[in-house]
Amino acid sequence: MTAYVNVPTVSYDTAAEAVRLTLSIGAEKGLKLCAAVVDPGLNLVAYGRADGMTPHSVETSRRKAATAASTRKPSADVPAEMADAMENGTGGLLTRIPGGVPLVADEAVIGGLGVAGGPPAQDAEVAAAVIEALQGVGR
Repeated sequence: MTAYVNVPTVSYDTAAEAVRLTLSIGAEKGLKLCAAVVDPGLNLVAYGRADGMTPHSVETSRRKAATAASTRKPSADVPAEMADAMENGTGGLLTRIPGGVPLVADEAVIGGLGVAGGPPAQDAEVAAAVIEALQGVGR
């Protein structure tokens, strides 16, 4: 029996770059966003926010990131019929609001990115752009 397992986890440098990219891409689109990055255990690795963003988006970004890391798919992909049960069953930890995406390296989910502060569809667009920009970044 193996006494432990190795779990690939997002590095702080990659998490911080995802946050930086989120704020930069958001600013280019005229959005005041925040970004949270969690590891596969749903622990916060990095967080950042634009000055003047909406305060409630702090928690929303974390929940989007946690959903993407936990389900290993975008937060918007959670089936509608599961939304209430999932949110209630986790004490509000998870959400199906668009803007959460898994972070993947070498085919392993290494965490989740949650983007919040804009309209959910734009949060999701920015998150997708961040994932694209991270391709090829040393992880």
